[in-house]
Amino acid sequence: MSKTQEILRAPHEQIEKIQLEGIKRTAINCYENIPFYKQSFDEAGFDPHSIESFDDVARAPFVEKQDLRDAYPYGMLAVPLKEVKEIHMSSGTTGVATVGAYTKHDIDIWGECFARGILFADGSDEDVVQVAYGYGLFTGGLGAHYGGHWMDATVIPISAGNTERQIRVMRDMGTTILCCTPSYAMHIADTAIEMGLDPARDLHLRAGIHGAEPFSDNFRAELERKLGYKVLDVYGLTETMGPGVANECWEQKGLHIAEDHFYPEIINPETGEVLPDGEWGELVLTTLDREASPVVRYRTRDITRIIPGQCPCGCSHRRIDRIHGRTDDMLIIRGVNVFPSQIEDVMKTFDQVSSWYQIEVDTDHRSLDIVTLKAEVNPGFELDSVAAVERLQKEISATLKTALSVGVRVKLVEPKSIPRSEGKAKRVIDLRKEK
Repeated sequence: MSKTQEILRAPHEQIEKIQLEGIKRTAINCYENIPFYKQSFDEAGFDPHSIESFDDVARAPFVEKQDLRDAYPYGMLAVPLKEVKEIHMSSGTTGVATVGAYTKHDIDIWGECFARGILFADGSDEDVVQVAYGYGLFTGGLGAHYGGHWMDATVIPISAGNTERQIRVMRDMGTTILCCTPSYAMHIADTAIEMGLDPARDLHLRAGIHGAEPFSDNFRAELERKLGYKVLDVYGLTETMGPGVANECWEQKGLHIAEDHFYPEIINPETGEVLPDGEWGELVLTTLDREASPVVRYRTRDITRIIPGQCPCGCSHRRIDRIHGRTDDMLIIRGVNVFPSQIEDVMKTFDQVSSWYQIEVDTDHRSLDIVTLKAEVNPGFELDSVAAVERLQKEISATLKTALSVGVRVKLVEPKSIPRSEGKAKRVIDLRKEK
């Protein structure tokens, strides 16, 4: 890990040199090997060979999630398929996924980037890392897994679920670092207490690396109190790599971007103008050395800012603030991306309900996300029939579970009982923001 430690403390002038060279290399690679970029650059009058400074980068057109969906499955590959060793996907609003492909080199970089989060947690090869993110197409599980291997730590690939077993393994195997979503960490804490344990005393946790969904400072404080450890945030997305794009250090004063692998910009989401450090806007990322699925100026839709100044921890890589929200209407429920349009698509398959609905997101006593869909029935449906109501609610709920991979409670309501608006309909009420 000595090389990683050196780059984390390298003078920022050295980092900037790496970034500019990486941007040039990536832009030219995309232009020459991915038809989408050739067309996009040509239409914008952007010559990737002309990049001489960071100001030149702002002349390149953006790439958005829909562009990646439109290129499904292999339209955004910059290498022959035989060089791709792994594929991950994120869900899409219409069922079309965005694809993240990885060469052996990309997987090595991914592991090293997540390992920085373990390093920031004062981790070493003596740690036991329990990975309770889901494995599979979701990048969380394997991202943490590769990071643990990069640190040469002991990795327990337990995945999510079977919580009481998670806790027994955690206690018996001496887990020191827990990797999972923050809401699942809270569920683990509450379940341990229900089992008669004192997690802060009976477990051996020192740190938790938690991402894939936002969480408040109050939520963090409660987690730390219950589990007796330090909670560190991690940021990433399939379109650029996965978890490890940015990691929070022990200071908890923002997340350090892996700037030798990613070039961050903050833009005004309305105008596309690049904003100075300290101002809130939309995060845009360019990969610097990704082989299979490179991106140039990818609009993440995540709202944050670059924090001015250097972190007290001594790491020279710039920090982004914790994600403030999104520019679109996507919800993150227990680490799964959910769009209102996906719910609309399901509702359209049921003649008994109208197009008027409202989604209410709250948390239960265990701080787990609870989603309730209030759906207006069409005139003529017998709301007075308990059996009919329960049957339809179960049918809609089961269909949503299949489509979203998230449990949704369904509550049928009277026609025209959901408030109308002359402007934009208020489809989502997120009560989590009020807590």
